[in-house]
Amino acid sequence: MTDTTDESEAAGQLEVWCAGEEWCPVTTTSSLIGKKWHPVILHRLLEHGPSGFNELKDDVDGISSKVLSDSLDDLGEKQLVDREVVSEKPFRVQYSLTLHGESLGPVIYEMRDWGLEHLSEPAEEESSAG
Repeated sequence: MTDTTDESEAAGQLEVWCAGEEWCPVTTTSSLIGKKWHPVILHRLLEHGPSGFNELKDDVDGISSKVLSDSLDDLGEKQLVDREVVSEKPFRVQYSLTLHGESLGPVIYEMRDWGLEHLSEPAEEESSAG
């Protein structure tokens, strides 16, 4: 990380390219968590706390190892997830939320709650039609 990023995070804010624009907070937040698996990974870390790679892979049903690895790298670059090597032999890494990641808890839980209220599985005849 650069000194500027360290200072920005220490101040409690992430740097954004569109600062000052009325639409910027929505656009930037969406870009941070808008990829398919990002909110799920954040939710699992919120629910289960720091986790190893294989634990996360088991908790995020349907994600490939490559996509999980790429997503964790991306969330790390966006300062939402920390990666810590906890042992060299055998090599073990643990992922946890940063303060910025933890602060997204209300957003992630609202997304979950909205989905529980407004989404349903397809009807039997719709899912078998094809």
